[in-house]
Amino acid sequence: MERRELFSFLSSSLKGAGNEKEIIIRPPYYSDITAFDTECQNCDGKCATLCQEQIIIIGEDKTPRLNMKESGCTYCDDCAIACKPNVLRVEDKQLIDAGIRINESTCMSWQGIMCFSCKDPCLEDAIEFKAMFMPTINQEKCTSCGFCISRCPSYAIDIIQIKKEHKDDI
Repeated sequence: MERRELFSFLSSSLKGAGNEKEIIIRPPYYSDITAFDTECQNCDGKCATLCQEQIIIIGEDKTPRLNMKESGCTYCDDCAIACKPNVLRVEDKQLIDAGIRINESTCMSWQGIMCFSCKDPCLEDAIEFKAMFMPTINQEKCTSCGFCISRCPSYAIDIIQIKKEHKDDI
């Protein structure tokens, strides 16, 4: 049994099973959210095919969404360049419209076990520790890339959908 499987098994009893509502996180290159429903219907999904991290999936509604369970977004622009209907455009690049939060009740570090699995992949140094334990996310630095999500052995990092009032260019 691998380390990640062990911690997943141990933490599974702490999480509710099946009561989570699916949230849809879009690639960070759009200006009109309604264009996904109108323009992506006749597309071949090249944005998902060319995603370097393989985090773009095409949903049943034929629209792209981000799945950060295995990796995160590098903001590489490849999905926007590949988008022929121009729903995704490089000039509309923004931060991912989501928030990242640490669930203190399932985080190993918050339970007194030394773990830095989330901090190591964070390129923005947005995960800060109080003393040796208690990681928190500095929302001013966080780009919501999601790399920390897939690295957490106890699945204690959640992505939450937020509605931004203005576009944050990166």
